Amino acid sequence: MLVRPDERVPIARLLTFLEYGERLAHDCARAQAALAPEQGMQRFLASQARQESAHAWVFQGAIAWLAPKHLGDSPFLPALEQYRALLEDALQRGDLAETLMAEQLILEGLGEAILARIEEGLAKRNAPFGQLRRILLHQEEAHYDFGRRMLDRAFAAGTTSPDHLCARAQEYLALTDRMVSTLGDLFESIEEDPQLYMARARSYLPGWLTA
Repeated sequence: MLVRPDERVPIARLLTFLEYGERLAHDCARAQAALAPEQGMQRFLASQARQESAHAWVFQGAIAWLAPKHLGDSPFLPALEQYRALLEDALQRGDLAETLMAEQLILEGLGEAILARIEEGLAKRNAPFGQLRRILLHQEEAHYDFGRRMLDRAFAAGTTSPDHLCARAQEYLALTDRMVSTLGDLFESIEEDPQLYMARARSYLPGWLTA
């Protein structure tokens, strides 16, 4: 894999962010499965939890290969932990719709935006395990699509509304903006514009959430 020596630590630190995000997604999906009212939803969410755990393991291995001893601190952690606290509060309240918005739409959208951009760079460098990387991206897309379908169903059933979720979304979106901001120096060190990542993440969101 053609990764310059000065790129190894920044890429590893970005993958560290994704690893933490996958662990949060695993915990959330497992809790969502307990809240889901239908067996089909329960099965999908249980499967997602297993996949998120596997993704975290893949990122952990890549990090160990890239920069096993030189990662330094993780400035995104405070915002990510606040995000976790918001999600756990919604789970405790039994608000499945809010958790679908926060995890499958907003957080998965951000992770997919970062991962897709990294994947473009890895492909240019003829990185190994291309099929594995494509499977991982496909699974992330499936998680996002599931969340969007379930929320569309909830809107049609009248169990929640776009206006309610949009109001709840503002704290989550502010925290994802903070995460990208704290990663800004890493993006710039590999000649990437952090604003492009933020714009790409927002492009995954449905219109009712960005109105």
